[in-house]
Amino acid sequence: MDYFLVVLFQIVGTVGNLALISIGLAVIFGMMRVINLAHGEFIMLGGFAAIFSVQAGVNIWVAMLVVAPLSVALLGVAVERLIMRRLYGRMVDTMLASWGLSLLLIGLATTFFGNRVVGIAAPVGSFTVGDYNLGGYDFVLAGVASAVFAGGYAVLRFTPVGLIARATMQNREMASSLGIEPSRVYAVTFAVGAGLSGLAGGLLAPLSGVVPTMGVAYVAKAFITVITGGASVVVGTATSAALLGSVNTVSTFLTTPVIGDVALLLAATIFLRLLPTGITGRIFKGAP
Repeated sequence: MDYFLVVLFQIVGTVGNLALISIGLAVIFGMMRVINLAHGEFIMLGGFAAIFSVQAGVNIWVAMLVVAPLSVALLGVAVERLIMRRLYGRMVDTMLASWGLSLLLIGLATTFFGNRVVGIAAPVGSFTVGDYNLGGYDFVLAGVASAVFAGGYAVLRFTPVGLIARATMQNREMASSLGIEPSRVYAVTFAVGAGLSGLAGGLLAPLSGVVPTMGVAYVAKAFITVITGGASVVVGTATSAALLGSVNTVSTFLTTPVIGDVALLLAATIFLRLLPTGITGRIFKGAP
């Protein structure tokens, strides 16, 4: 029974982790159709922002939940205005531009911060289940991920802001004819996606530490999760994270972490083979 609970708690932590690293990409790619290969570096910068804020005396919760997302959101505004705005509708060009931005951010971070792992202590201690010792911080990640997804669903589904955002992404010309400024909507959407990536980086800093090249470890899993989820930004990403996170955790417990990652990729491949338009393309049509 104890072992079953341990596995269940680990699944909760893994799903929360996977959901957090994916939601920022889901907003930018799912809504704007921009392949942001700098997504992992946005996560990295969020981690650095949280760590340096804590070192400067800022409360750790404020650093992770406020400073990290706001810092990366401001960077997202600059990137959207200076680079991405000129490339909308040209998917290959946005991919190449974001790849170049990724390399630039890695180089700058290495130059200014050094190629070493820095971190902060988790603000939540551990607890025991029978003979097993588990970190309570995983439940913080799961709780924040749940709040982010619930808030995102409510905004997109029930508010005028969400309606405007969805309408602009679906038909830019029609939205413009109704008096909506598409460029402003795109800028805000990109900033929100970047900010959510920064939030993920800030929250993950106590778990994995931060190093300039850490983004590579996250961007592949994030893309797999978002693509498997399908067109729906919130419901698709949440469902995909839950399914793939469960497969990854169970496979890791039964075998090794490497096999767990292989199982995640295999599960995503099977889902896309059976559901070519993603989970929400067939099951949750029309969900935001």
